[in-house]
Amino acid sequence: MTIIITGYILDLIFGDPQGYPHPVRYIGALISLMERKLYKENNRIHQLAAGVFLVLLVLAASYTITRYSIQLAYYLSPTLGFIISAILAYTVLATRCLDTESRRVYKRLVDNDLQGARKALSYIVSRDTAELTEAEVVRAAVETVGENISDGIIAPLFFLFIGGVPAAMAYKAINTMDSMVGYRNDRYEYFGKAAAYLDDVVNFIPARISVIFIGLASGFVGKKSLNAFRIALRDGRNHKSPNSGYPEAAVAGALDIQLGGTNKYFGKDVHKPTIGDATMALEKKHIIDVIKLMYAASLTGIIIFSIISYTAGVL
Repeated sequence: MTIIITGYILDLIFGDPQGYPHPVRYIGALISLMERKLYKENNRIHQLAAGVFLVLLVLAASYTITRYSIQLAYYLSPTLGFIISAILAYTVLATRCLDTESRRVYKRLVDNDLQGARKALSYIVSRDTAELTEAEVVRAAVETVGENISDGIIAPLFFLFIGGVPAAMAYKAINTMDSMVGYRNDRYEYFGKAAAYLDDVVNFIPARISVIFIGLASGFVGKKSLNAFRIALRDGRNHKSPNSGYPEAAVAGALDIQLGGTNKYFGKDVHKPTIGDATMALEKKHIIDVIKLMYAASLTGIIIFSIISYTAGVL
């Protein structure tokens, strides 16, 4: 538990420094390499099989390398083992990074630089951003922070507590594969199917736990806790993903805003159900509101996970 808390604190302090040899970057490089080696045009059966092989290979490599690196570090020195474990735990969390990237969008909007805000947003969302209005930019930023409260914070914490650093790194590998190849488009419909399905499976519990943490945390930052729970229950399934809608709905309820609607991906309009009630119009300040909510939810999560872990250890 000390390793996880140390990793959490390191993430809050340092975020994701540029140039740092981040394990997720190596995972992404491996995925790209294997895609180049395995992908074949116009062969759906091969694409399905290759996609399964990709998942198994990347998952095994991520878990095994992490596990044995930690074991070797502990063999050399208990102190070194603790340091390596804490650093690796830190790399699977994204709290500070989400703050940094979404705040860049906010700052561009404050400076009335809509084009700059669109560009900053393009680094953290997969939708097309070139023609978004200011309200649409705000909505996209709030949605991606809301979704990643689960994917980037609560889910990694969940796997850290139940399976240690190797399990959390395996989770990040799954999440990275989904973000790179898990699209339902002409190229990845079959090749990315295994990655997308596995990502849905491993995020099922964390996404729903995140609603609890977001709902509880809302009261600490002056937002609507009961409404967060209400909207999550009502609109959590209003999403093409079986999981992403739940944290987004909790955020929408807490902030009294409406998310969802039509987005453009790879030049095509994708229509999504709305989430939440449009009680308040989307404004720049909602990006700061969701950042505050994200920090409160992450702290709530690590406290509750720690209490459960300690209690289970005592029992």
